[in-house]
Amino acid sequence: MNKAELIDAVRELNSSASVEFLSQFNEQQLQEYIDQLLELDFMDLTAAAAPPPPN
Repeated sequence: MNKAELIDAVRELNSSASVEFLSQFNEQQLQEYIDQLLELDFMDLTAAAAPPPPN
């Protein structure tokens, strides 16, 4: 992905991140951030799918 595509991908996952802010980072840093966001999203999904603890 090029830098503009990476910024668009970040903004899909984190709409509060501005283009101006994200433009400060290089492609590798943006990809690493996307990977972190996807990992957090996956963790939220697996936590939501887990059965509640017994009472």
